[in-house]
Amino acid sequence: MTTPIWEPSATAIQSTQLYALMQRINREHGTSLTDYEALHAWSVEHLDAFWELLWDEFDIVAERRGDDVLVRPDAMPGARWFPQARLNYAANMLHRRDEHPALIVRDERLRRRVISYAELYANVARLAYALKASGVTEGDRVAGFVPNSEHAIIALLASASLGAVWSSCSPEFGLNGVLDRFGQIAPKVLIATDGYTWNGKAIDTRERVADIAHSIDSLKHVVVFPFLEDAPVLDDIPRAIAWADYLDNNTSEIDFQALPFEHPLYILYSSGTTGVPKCIIHSAGGTLLQHLKEHRLHTDIDADDIFFYYTTCGWMMWNWLASGLGSGATLLLYDGSPFAPHADTLWQIASDEGVTVFGTSAKYLSACEKEGLAPGKQVDLSPLRALLSTGSALPHESFDYVYDKIKRDLMLASISGGTDIVSCFALGCPIRPVYRGELQCRGLGMAVDVFDDYGQSITGHKGELVCKRPFPCMPTGFWNDPDGERYRDAYFSTFPGIWAHGDYAELTPHGGVIIHGRSDAVLNPGGVRIGTAEIYRQVEKVDGVLEALCIGQTWQNDVRVVLFVCMRPNVVLDEAKRDEIRRTVRRHTTPRHVPAKIIAVADIPRTLSGKIVEIAVRNVVHGEPVKNRDALANPEALELFVDLPELAE
Repeated sequence: MTTPIWEPSATAIQSTQLYALMQRINREHGTSLTDYEALHAWSVEHLDAFWELLWDEFDIVAERRGDDVLVRPDAMPGARWFPQARLNYAANMLHRRDEHPALIVRDERLRRRVISYAELYANVARLAYALKASGVTEGDRVAGFVPNSEHAIIALLASASLGAVWSSCSPEFGLNGVLDRFGQIAPKVLIATDGYTWNGKAIDTRERVADIAHSIDSLKHVVVFPFLEDAPVLDDIPRAIAWADYLDNNTSEIDFQALPFEHPLYILYSSGTTGVPKCIIHSAGGTLLQHLKEHRLHTDIDADDIFFYYTTCGWMMWNWLASGLGSGATLLLYDGSPFAPHADTLWQIASDEGVTVFGTSAKYLSACEKEGLAPGKQVDLSPLRALLSTGSALPHESFDYVYDKIKRDLMLASISGGTDIVSCFALGCPIRPVYRGELQCRGLGMAVDVFDDYGQSITGHKGELVCKRPFPCMPTGFWNDPDGERYRDAYFSTFPGIWAHGDYAELTPHGGVIIHGRSDAVLNPGGVRIGTAEIYRQVEKVDGVLEALCIGQTWQNDVRVVLFVCMRPNVVLDEAKRDEIRRTVRRHTTPRHVPAKIIAVADIPRTLSGKIVEIAVRNVVHGEPVKNRDALANPEALELFVDLPELAE
């Protein structure tokens, strides 16, 4: 069996909230659970008892819970959770109202603001009053064109307190990208920034905000807050009002609306690279219970933690981060480039603020390694106890980097789920070891499995990641999909009655999970399925390679593997470097993984949330249309893949 790269001590295990929950289950249910695997098995076999227990364990603030926990437990989709419950998400985020810091706000301009729980409550109260005065009520949409600042958190909570639905994009989204999203949901109020900074450059967004306001007829008010300038002029923005003026009232209390468990909290969006983005509706109750479970049990977050995730408001990890308020923790918000003004900016901030849980992307950790950063030697990270990574599979080598250059005694949690469930299927576990290249465990209460092509469960082999039983954070549906056809087709068409997530994955013998890439990007040379992550892992450790993208090209009645690489400055992809890449891939995988073609490109296209787009590149290579280029952060990069002579031979 593989040797763990890190293990928690017995003392550390016994101090966790997860261990305490396991003891409670043993006492109250007459079980004798002693390890995580047994706990996970119990949680999915007894869904009613498990989720009811979590409601009590987390002391959910609610007008009532009701007697029923799960109705129609065999319906996928169609199961209903806590059908008699009445609660409010924002009330659960704002149960703490003292002077303890709720938010520490930093940005690349080196500004710092601290907002206490008492101040946060007061600001939410004033904005909620103003939104209500604008006619916002249950089910209305409030949209945010926002950087990762306190304004976004305040707006989310104020909207949720009224029962309105929050939906956000980050300000680097272009006009069409915003309209593809907000244009579908007809928001009543837009909360917007006057601008943002990126890598030292100030970017004024007021013209774009004006265009948005002109284009969405449903908007009653456009509330603009100062982020780039102290007092931005708003004369050219229709229906605009300054944030300070909008919040100019004396309200000090929030009338939290008690709403059904399934009442919508968020509308999130699919990447939109294959068409107009799907508008995914997430419930207040499901989001609340799932996030508290993942924070408190899987990450062991409590009121003493300083919790950071590097994210934008256009990525679901922002929604996940926001729920940290429900544990009474302090959230560290950062907006801007992670490498501005210095390469070690985020690590320096983490040191300055005493961050205990640091979240980021696999790409960021890889970039830190390529920059030669050794954060553990450069700054004081003694409070740090958990490092979370998502966005793509974390390569084995990045595990080595974290433990060699960041910190030895650290729970490294590679986590995976997505916008579809606003949470995780597989993630960290503070009572289990960390194995190199693996996600530690399947989430509690989540009947996660891996199926072969015939719908049979497999371990130690690659297949489709599925969930076999209902879970509270399943979307309640898609916007403008009244009969649920698009929703069922997205997740339940592969295996009827089973959630198929679209990840190519593997369960390990000791309970871990390996993500090999997206199912729709799987390569198939000679009929053998290969996950792109398996190739990236090898290629990106070759000296001089900055990043890579891999596709399968239809060729001579088969599929050949084509690798595109973006090289570091002043490094040339010559034949010697190509041979090194081939040898590295062959040595550590199989001959079928070796690319038939290796081509240098100046840039690699990615979504607005930073994920590379293999399907779009594959379409370009095959002369097929890319349906929604506005979903890309750098759509011009697609032109680099058009009619490449190397692919015609």
